[in-house]
Amino acid sequence: MAGFGLPNFGQITEAFKKAQQIQENAQKLQEELDAMELEGKSSDGRARIWLSGNQKPLRVNLDPSLLSEGKEKSEAATLEALLEAYDLSTSTMKERMSELTGGLNLNLPGVENSN
Repeated sequence: MAGFGLPNFGQITEAFKKAQQIQENAQKLQEELDAMELEGKSSDGRARIWLSGNQKPLRVNLDPSLLSEGKEKSEAATLEALLEAYDLSTSTMKERMSELTGGLNLNLPGVENSN
């Protein structure tokens, strides 16, 4: 059968073992990401937002001096902090997933592959 370009049973068995290991580790990773608190800050540090590693919003802290500067300034600083927290969360998630899969290119729907 190998002459027709099909993998041998040993390769198939090894692939299934690897998939099972990834599945088991994915659950652990999910729990780890849920427990993370990643902080994003505005450039002046007066707006701070925390997200989990799975991008769940956790906390917001706005310095009273920022609030006294008005709605537009407060909104801009909050958005800046949110974007930083989101970028950190996204990069952390991608890095951890890459570690989990050992750099495999899984071509999963909805998952951006950079390999």
